[in-house]
Amino acid sequence: MRGEISRRQFTQLAALVLAGTPMLLRSTGAFAAAKELVLVNWGGDAITAYDAAYGQAFTKETGIVVKMDGSGPTEGAIAAQFKSGAPTWDLVDVDPFSAITLGAQGMLEPIDYAIVDKKKMREGFGWAYAASTYFFSYVIAYDAEKYGSQAPTGMADFFDVAKFPGKRSLYKWGVSSWEAALLADGIAPASLYPLDLKRAHDKIAAFKENVVAYWGGGAESQSVLLNGEASMAIVWSTRASLIEQDSGGKIKFIWDQGLISPGALAVLKGNPGGKDAAMKFIASTQDPEKELINPVDPENMKKQIPLDMDWYAKNYGAALDEYTKIISA
Repeated sequence: MRGEISRRQFTQLAALVLAGTPMLLRSTGAFAAAKELVLVNWGGDAITAYDAAYGQAFTKETGIVVKMDGSGPTEGAIAAQFKSGAPTWDLVDVDPFSAITLGAQGMLEPIDYAIVDKKKMREGFGWAYAASTYFFSYVIAYDAEKYGSQAPTGMADFFDVAKFPGKRSLYKWGVSSWEAALLADGIAPASLYPLDLKRAHDKIAAFKENVVAYWGGGAESQSVLLNGEASMAIVWSTRASLIEQDSGGKIKFIWDQGLISPGALAVLKGNPGGKDAAMKFIASTQDPEKELINPVDPENMKKQIPLDMDWYAKNYGAALDEYTKIISA
């Protein structure tokens, strides 16, 4: 999971998912032979939350221990595991565009959709090398105490410091910043992709004096708002919800023009626990009830824009290099 959501929040959401788990876990010989799986995610409270929601239930049903590792499955780290010839990781919590890239290089197992049921996912959120297991969004969080009844309504307001005075914070790793800049510059949501990177980077470069911080992790995005350093930030929705709670409603957020991104699980090629057991773990996390989670609630979904994973798979590396040069200059 992205951000450090509370164990209570995640387990409440995951309880919906676990209702149908036992029917998915009939063992085969190869599956029964597995003793443990190592799942690598992004750390923080997500380690205990993922274990409580998914790992423990899977172990109870199968006898296979699921060990959580919060070291962060970046593309480089996954590649290093694969190239070692003796990977110690089984499952990784990845951006689908990373799975597309790494899978094409032969580093990930194809998802076995005879085990993982595509019918239990939203259409379009199952890929050759990754299966969606949760959703989050990049949303605008803002100082409601400062702006009063005048809440922002989209990315144009985020970039409008005359109408909404104050400093801003953007994501250090580019995702969402390009889309936000283009939406603010008048591009229609349906026409976002392929992203016009020159136009986006020009907008971001011209706006730099208003950006007080480029956050790289959930805790940083939270602190920059809670300490008043920024009056608005584009943050993960999981974090925005916590910030609103922690601030007693001083900081609020909107779903309007939020950018939906699926979190996904992928399986390393040659994983030590065996691909069959790993696929059945993924299957145990799938359930249509998961659509009740806020970012894809029908009322919220219609306000938002899905990130284009195929575009990111082809363009992210070069786009991030250019973005980093601009924000670092």
